[in-house]
Amino acid sequence: MSDLLLSIRNLRVSFPTRSGVFEAVRGVSFDLGRERLGVVGESGSGKSMTGRAILGLVRPPGKVSADRMDLNGQSILNLPERKMRALRGSHISMVMQDPKFSLNPVMTVGQQIMESYRLHSGQSGRSARDKAIEMLRAVQIRDPERVFDAYPHEVSGGMGQRIMIAMMLAPDPEILIADEPTSALDVSVRNEVLRIMDKLVTERGMGLIFVSHDLNLVAQFCDRVLIMYAGRVVEELAAKDLHSATHPYTQGLLNSLPRLDHQVERLAVLQRQESWREEESTSSLPGGL
Repeated sequence: MSDLLLSIRNLRVSFPTRSGVFEAVRGVSFDLGRERLGVVGESGSGKSMTGRAILGLVRPPGKVSADRMDLNGQSILNLPERKMRALRGSHISMVMQDPKFSLNPVMTVGQQIMESYRLHSGQSGRSARDKAIEMLRAVQIRDPERVFDAYPHEVSGGMGQRIMIAMMLAPDPEILIADEPTSALDVSVRNEVLRIMDKLVTERGMGLIFVSHDLNLVAQFCDRVLIMYAGRVVEELAAKDLHSATHPYTQGLLNSLPRLDHQVERLAVLQRQESWREEESTSSLPGGL
């Protein structure tokens, strides 16, 4: 893997409950270079929690541990909040799933992008405004000056998602974590957002962690894929080989998808096995986990 950005080994995230300790993420390990890494699995498999743990967004009583969590060779595991806040945005950014809950409703779009940029660049005034307009243009928003002065409720869902991408990319981070960034969008808007992300990641040489439940989308968009089940990575493979996956869980997910070219009376129901919760992950890539 070229230009290793992030290296994680045995990441665990746990929460105390009345019935004992619940492990939301259990022993996840992977490396990220300047590539598009897809993370897929059903709801509750630990995809989003893995991203939050990397960003230091798991709050007490949640507990994060790992044998290694390095960014550019430097450990970021359980850094003090002051140091972690300096890394967020400038080195790692995260696009949340729904812009309606991520954008501040009482601040204009431009104010929010400028705030993100100023926090990490130290620039202010005219330069911050120019950067915000530039980023709105970069995500292909027409009439960026008008959108700059708009409030979040005045834009569509697709535009809101593009605004979130613009805000997260304004400080020029090395890694972008996109948590279900297209799940609430229709197909045409989804494809447009993906094209924008692909172009920005390619041009900037960034690493992208693309969290999704859409296996077909990940197979088309990403370079590699991690399949998660019950907090663990059960399979890692090249995205182009996703439809040839060998793990029964991955096969079950693929078989449960509707297909236009093959009609069936009933979609297959995934039959889970207890052994999947504990077995080691498998990889079809040389030098896998």
